[in-house]
Amino acid sequence: MADSSLWQTVTGVETDRDWRADRRGAAATLLSEVLGTFALVFFSAGAAAVDATSGGAVTLVGAGIAAGLVVVAMIYALGHVSGAHINPIVTLAFRLTGRIGSLRALAYMAAQLSGAVVAGIAIVTIAGDAGNAGATAPAIGGVDAAFLGEVILTFFLVLVILGVATDERAQGSFAAIAVGSYVGLAIIAWAPIGGASMNPARSLGPAVAGGEWSAHWIYWLGPFLGAVLAVLAYELLRDRRSRSS
Repeated sequence: MADSSLWQTVTGVETDRDWRADRRGAAATLLSEVLGTFALVFFSAGAAAVDATSGGAVTLVGAGIAAGLVVVAMIYALGHVSGAHINPIVTLAFRLTGRIGSLRALAYMAAQLSGAVVAGIAIVTIAGDAGNAGATAPAIGGVDAAFLGEVILTFFLVLVILGVATDERAQGSFAAIAVGSYVGLAIIAWAPIGGASMNPARSLGPAVAGGEWSAHWIYWLGPFLGAVLAVLAYELLRDRRSRSS
């Protein structure tokens, strides 16, 4: 009995029971994650690629605004279907907080990475090779600065998402605006350091299409650490708030 309970805790199999039972519904959620992540990468990385191709027509501010707005649009358009994670790190955070099970998390991540790679190919096909499809790479301050930036930026991204999208005390209708605003702000303020990816899928798609793999591990390990720290911090905040209510 204890072993069964542990297995359920580790895999979240009970959490995913309804999702696994509804095959058409599950397929819809995966398609939603493919399309949502495609859109995110196509517009965020695409803005960087077009900026490079056009000699600066988009600008850093424009790229940040484009990324923020596409996040808002995808959450409103697809949030009711799959939750619009459109980021493996967000899916990881939802798994760590027990909102989805391991099977669903892995399926979401596969869908997100697939959508990102296709988007990267689309960017190169349309905009050409300039800017390496908007790939992220360490710049100002080198690898250490880019890595620390990814940890901190992702920490606050996940903290915002947990606060507005998973807590019943928050105003859920404003979740898209809060998350999109944060993404745009992070990119405008910190992209020159290392791209302000906060999303392994956003970095993987352009890396595959553009062939830019400089210190690519940063864009996996940094967001992973940031997400884990954010989950721990928010659970502490939620617990303290619950006790004081």
